[in-house]
Amino acid sequence: MKKRRGTSPSSRNHGLKVLSGKSRPLTVLRPELLVHGSDIDFRRLVNALLPFLGLHTAIRNGYAELLGLTGPAYSILLVVRTLGDNGPVNIRTIADQLRLSGSFITAETNLLEARNLVRKRKGLDDKRLVSVTLTPKGTALLDSIAELRQRVNDVQFGRLSREEFKVLVPAIEGLVESSGQALNFLNFLKSTRQSQPEGAASARQRSRIARRAILLSRG
Repeated sequence: MKKRRGTSPSSRNHGLKVLSGKSRPLTVLRPELLVHGSDIDFRRLVNALLPFLGLHTAIRNGYAELLGLTGPAYSILLVVRTLGDNGPVNIRTIADQLRLSGSFITAETNLLEARNLVRKRKGLDDKRLVSVTLTPKGTALLDSIAELRQRVNDVQFGRLSREEFKVLVPAIEGLVESSGQALNFLNFLKSTRQSQPEGAASARQRSRIARRAILLSRG
């Protein structure tokens, strides 16, 4: 009797179709993001961005802890100081910069104001616009770790050459903008998918959805 060969755990797919590396769907289609038809470098980029964000957030939280602040509160103080060089900073500006809700920024700045780290004033012409400025105490608090931040930043970004740095700054700013557009695009596609049973949309509806999706993806 011929002995039946068993299958190893790695070769079982439990009824699922296993795609090889060459037949796996690409994660991006733009030719600018493909190298010889492969998306491997694009996936390297995305896989590197996630731990970078986590590490940078941990560093930010470390600064905040030294000052007796939460991470978001520390970020708010930095935004007020940085953007304040160009004029008054209001709640909406801070919320847009940090990609947080206006209500959250309002609550956090109220706590900072209670600690005399920021000063809030309603606009003369529009009472809904609340400007936020650092107090001398808030400025002194940030300055107290200035040297430490310099040393840590020099290490964190020490691998960048001057040429790489000049390219990276506008590239990251552009990615932030396009990522916001991508999130709007994803939410739109999710909403249309959930509200429309599969296969139920007419050709005209699908065309209208596609046009709307293209507009959202362009911002």
